[in-house]
Amino acid sequence: MDIRELRYAVTLAEELHFGRAARRHYISAQPFGRHIQRLEREVGVALFARTSRRVTLTAAGERFIGQARSILAAIDALPAAGSPQDVREPALTIGVLGFGLGELWPRFVQLLRDRLPACAFVYRDLDFVDQYDAVRENRVDAGIVHYTGPVEGLAFERVLSSPRVAVVPARSEFADAEYLSAADLGGRQRVPVVSARPGSAAWAGRWGVAPSGAPPVRTPAALPDAVAATGRFSVHAAAAARFYPHPDVRFVPMDGAPCEIAVATRAADRRPVTETVRQSARLLPALGGPRPTAEGDLAFVKPSM
Repeated sequence: MDIRELRYAVTLAEELHFGRAARRHYISAQPFGRHIQRLEREVGVALFARTSRRVTLTAAGERFIGQARSILAAIDALPAAGSPQDVREPALTIGVLGFGLGELWPRFVQLLRDRLPACAFVYRDLDFVDQYDAVRENRVDAGIVHYTGPVEGLAFERVLSSPRVAVVPARSEFADAEYLSAADLGGRQRVPVVSARPGSAAWAGRWGVAPSGAPPVRTPAALPDAVAATGRFSVHAAAAARFYPHPDVRFVPMDGAPCEIAVATRAADRRPVTETVRQSARLLPALGGPRPTAEGDLAFVKPSM
């Protein structure tokens, strides 16, 4: 039995929503669902009941999840039980903004585990405000961030690119548009987004009207929810349509620079573990691209000439 699939099942039991559970493991809902189905085939019972509107645990699922939690707790305790109390494993803390590296996330983690077998990995969510400062201030060793240009004190390995899209209410006149420009959205109210960097604001563009007094959004995952709740507009990476689907919004191709995703580290950090992170990020293109999607929403960044 795959330990990873046990973790997926426990997360789904907590969220009771395939999209949210998948995002906690930085994969999209479709492959996450296949892992759950494979686990159910292996144990021979349905663990979850699904309808178009909800996910619930079956009686067998409730029993299984209880056992899975006990198994995972025992597995997670093994390193501590097998090590002297005064010896600590080196730890690598990775901060992740939004969907991170998408389908490449498991491949990136495996590269790190292969090269750093004695290293413990810690993951932390980043938001629009702290994605760079968390790295600079040593709160994380590396961050998977939105790259919008150089940042003092940081080194970037640019990995992925995703076209820019407008996130529009499903009930708006733009919901069925094939393509939008900033001029099309010029008079519309936009969802305010917290940003600590001018480059991030510049990437989003200066179209539309920023409503006064509206609470700003701090995370990529919250943007489609904010558009659906307020009827305002926003921009995102095209891959958000897969990672953050919402029945009340549409993702429409839009002009402007694509969203680039990079692995950020402190420029002055020359520790071997940090060099391994950088090398692993550079190796990802050599291992083959992400699974092609009909939308073409993720591609490797083309190397600079």
